[in-house]
Amino acid sequence: MDATAKQLAMVMRYHQETKHHFNRYARALGSLDWANQPNPFRRYDGTELIRLPILRLDEEPLSPFYDQLYLPDAVPTAPVTARTLSRLFEYALALSAWKQAGESRWALRSNPSSGNLHPTEGYLLIGALPGLAAGPGLYHYAPKEHGLERRADCPDELYAALLQAFPPQSFLVGLSSVHWREAWKYGERAFRYCQHDVGHAIGTVRIAAATLGWSAVSLTGLSDDTIEDLLGLNRAGDFEGAEREHPDLVMVIFPTDLAKGWRAGDERALPLCLDPELARTLTKSSHHGWHGKANRLSPDAPVPWDIIDHAADASRKLTSDLHGLELPPPADAPHTSGLSPEGPLAGKIIHQRRSLLACDGKTSIPVERFYHMLARVMPRVDLEVLRRPMPWDALPWDPAIHLGLFVHRVEGLAPGLYVLVRDPAKADKLRKAMHEQFTWTAPPDCPAGLPLYLLEEGNAQRLATQVSCFQEIAGDGAFSLGMIADYQASLFAHGPWFYRRLFWETGVIGQVLYLEAEAAGVRATGIGCFFDDPVHQAFDLKDLAFQSLYHFTVGGPVDDPRLTTLPPYGD
Repeated sequence: MDATAKQLAMVMRYHQETKHHFNRYARALGSLDWANQPNPFRRYDGTELIRLPILRLDEEPLSPFYDQLYLPDAVPTAPVTARTLSRLFEYALALSAWKQAGESRWALRSNPSSGNLHPTEGYLLIGALPGLAAGPGLYHYAPKEHGLERRADCPDELYAALLQAFPPQSFLVGLSSVHWREAWKYGERAFRYCQHDVGHAIGTVRIAAATLGWSAVSLTGLSDDTIEDLLGLNRAGDFEGAEREHPDLVMVIFPTDLAKGWRAGDERALPLCLDPELARTLTKSSHHGWHGKANRLSPDAPVPWDIIDHAADASRKLTSDLHGLELPPPADAPHTSGLSPEGPLAGKIIHQRRSLLACDGKTSIPVERFYHMLARVMPRVDLEVLRRPMPWDALPWDPAIHLGLFVHRVEGLAPGLYVLVRDPAKADKLRKAMHEQFTWTAPPDCPAGLPLYLLEEGNAQRLATQVSCFQEIAGDGAFSLGMIADYQASLFAHGPWFYRRLFWETGVIGQVLYLEAEAAGVRATGIGCFFDDPVHQAFDLKDLAFQSLYHFTVGGPVDDPRLTTLPPYGD
């Protein structure tokens, strides 16, 4: 068995074992000290913190309307400044509020996280910028302070060489994960949850960029070694005595208008990779300075979960890919049809996003709104990647996730089991994998081009609750769903490193649904605790061709009157 086959076997073993982890996990928690919960805020001691300006919603740069985010060229391109950079991180990774109950106080963020534990860290590699620094540098984002910690100085020549293949004013945002932040509570299944959170962060970064008229694309050609070099995650001395971070991905962000006409003809390509040697130079060269040492997050040594380390190693991307994406030609004019001057602002929707804790069991949504929400998660696989709707233009792979829906309270739609095929070419494969008695009929008045099918009519509330670890939110909402991956074929086609990307795709879907729920006047939440095999039995998915990776629910929220909401950054 070669190395790749061994990695693939390990990834699939991890996935199979974590289907049934709940009883083992519950026993393990009996030996854990719950005071060992990690600090949710990573800092780098001994480095400069540059605070970004705290901006009100009515200050420049102003937020576009929420619906404008989904219309090509509807949002004017903003320049890259300290203020626009502040807005980017505000909408992507910043605190959105503080909650307080009695003596307890905790922060919420723009990017949701399993259990509000936040294993995801953000980094920025950018050139000289007034209000930030006179030269290029690598920064770590500190959400509690809404500031940037300068980790490394990058020579002008090196930065220019790293970004020379990208549009003008491009910069990089990197993401990493501290697995222990989830593992202390969720055990071996935490690796899955960390990947969900990365997907949500990809979604928040892409959506935040869209509010500024910027594009954002995941550089999926990078190897994990190169990401570590670029972000300094392999500098062992900087993490001595502190929990290490696992490399996830790097995104390139650039003002959309500046990419128009940047290249022409056969040269209109956006690379999905950086020169690995240049990245290695950044982390290991002695000709520039590195600053800071990571703080320790836990009061005691983390409890080892070896299978998480094995899964992380097996799903590493070992090589870089040099392919790129074709840039779409410049648009003739902004596409502004359908804008509503009375619609909600994108910034307001992002700020108010919350994870619902309980559903009221009675709120319904109109079928038109339901169809609209599902249309927003369609990636339009018929289009080239950079022509796809936001945020699907940030994921340079064809969709591998479909939605198995438990519909409860949608006005004008019969309750029951449904499926949304996000890649219409996979409809026949899904149909053959599911129960033979499923009807596969299009619902009445379903919009053309929305591949939604009724499988079986009937009350699915009890089933939805049972398969989601008996959590009532799955049956008390308007609808819930399982995100079903084209699992085995994807791993065989791409390799074991694609395992994490399947979860990232589910996280982006979840982020879109979070904001769509807020815009519809309801609320949503992700559900990481579900019984995998009973979900598969409900749809008759018998083997590893399809696997359910993440659950989600949307409904009317029940607010807790004991909680007080406080602003994220002072009054």
